[in-house]
Amino acid sequence: ARPRLPPPQGNLEVNFESLDLAELESGPLAEKYSVATQLLIGGVTGWCTGFLFWKVGKLAATALGGGFLLLQLANHTGYIKVDGQRVEKDMKKAKEQLKIHKSNQIPTEVKSKLEEVVSFVKKNVLVTGGFFRGFLLGMAS
Repeated sequence: ARPRLPPPQGNLEVNFESLDLAELESGPLAEKYSVATQLLIGGVTGWCTGFLFWKVGKLAATALGGGFLLLQLANHTGYIKVDGQRVEKDMKKAKEQLKIHKSNQIPTEVKSKLEEVVSFVKKNVLVTGGFFRGFLLGMAS
């Protein structure tokens, strides 16, 4: 027996945007390559990207952790001395600057780039889908 979810309480409004399948044929890649080729191109590039992302991420985490460990060791043995008051003062100053620059609106440059990405994804659904599947496979390998 499958567990049943309780009914939603209050006003629950769900908005789903549908994708017109006719748009799949409007992209630049759809005119040149078959569906299988588009999926293959997206999958291979996604796998390569995911694999490199995973390897570089592991390397960066190792370098960052090792550097932090070496700094702590050097501080503990007396090779370097950390001025705690200065660090605290600089952290307060940085927090104040972040509060000043904080805004709730997305900059127009970010909005325009986001619109370009959404347009590309809509026009090249098959390549994008293959890329994300390949990316996840690359991260897993």
